[in-house]
Amino acid sequence: MRWLAAILDEAQYIKNPDSQTAQAARALQAEHRLALTGTPIENRLLDLWSIFAFAMPGALGNRAHFLRRFNAQYDPLARRRLAARVRPFLLRRTKMQVAKDLPDRVEEDLLCVMEGEQRTLYRAELKRARQIILGLKSNQQLNDERFNILTSLLRLRQICCHPGLVDGKLREAESAKVAGLLDLLDPLMEEGHKVLVFSQFVTMLDLLRDTVKLHQWPHFYLAGDTENRGELVKEFQSAKGGAVFLISLKAGGFGLNLTAASYVVLFDPWWNPAVENQAIDRTHRIGQTRKVMAYRLLVRDSIEQKIRALQKQKTALMDGVLGEERFAQSLTLEDLRVLFAE
Repeated sequence: MRWLAAILDEAQYIKNPDSQTAQAARALQAEHRLALTGTPIENRLLDLWSIFAFAMPGALGNRAHFLRRFNAQYDPLARRRLAARVRPFLLRRTKMQVAKDLPDRVEEDLLCVMEGEQRTLYRAELKRARQIILGLKSNQQLNDERFNILTSLLRLRQICCHPGLVDGKLREAESAKVAGLLDLLDPLMEEGHKVLVFSQFVTMLDLLRDTVKLHQWPHFYLAGDTENRGELVKEFQSAKGGAVFLISLKAGGFGLNLTAASYVVLFDPWWNPAVENQAIDRTHRIGQTRKVMAYRLLVRDSIEQKIRALQKQKTALMDGVLGEERFAQSLTLEDLRVLFAE
């Protein structure tokens, strides 16, 4: 069937060019094509190529040509050339251009201190990771060990959240972050506020749900397997008094309007700050009338604080072409030495 127009909303759903969704979108026969998205580059530059392969087939060349021509690792001017190439086909509107009357949005990092079993587990994992890093002398050795290093990074980030994420037997262990979250939520619930709590780890959301139940706070839960998203959002928006909405960062980072909340907690830092911004924007959007407070929970003197610092250093990766290259994959040997340093 031929169409006058094919319009994709939330076009990042076709960011993987090999997915059946992307292939089906490219197969549509339409005289006009339009792609709408807040994150044209979520993880890697290939995301942008995939969206363009639908909207402007051939504009960025074939896949192999694109990856070769715009590889910033070998060509420092690659991103500038790519930005110039895509600019004629982009209509970019920032939120402040569209919603000039939006209330302020304040972001704050809240630091927690690990103790006891959590700290011991973290130090042991950090020691193992350092031994790998100390043995690396070249980028080739780094590439050979990258999988093991990224696995250690993941485990360290999980331990910062809760020891139970790396060892199911430790679900009852103390977590500095859970304690910090409870300190934050307690007065907000008393005052009748609604709060969004995001985590990238579904197991962490399950642990938090058990904790919230113990405090008998009204709560909602949304993860990848949640089917009644629309109904859930309506219930949360219309609920009277305070409530906690536990949301998977991947499942709820876009497509939701949750303006009944004016507080957002990012329980664990994500490599890509654009994804964090999308999460905060679930409440800081048209319809919001109150100042939005967004808190990042970070463990002091840990990998999390260093990830946060690296995020700020590497913003050029996002600014160049409206996004960022795969953050974790772009870490250099020097970056990793900083991450795992004392």
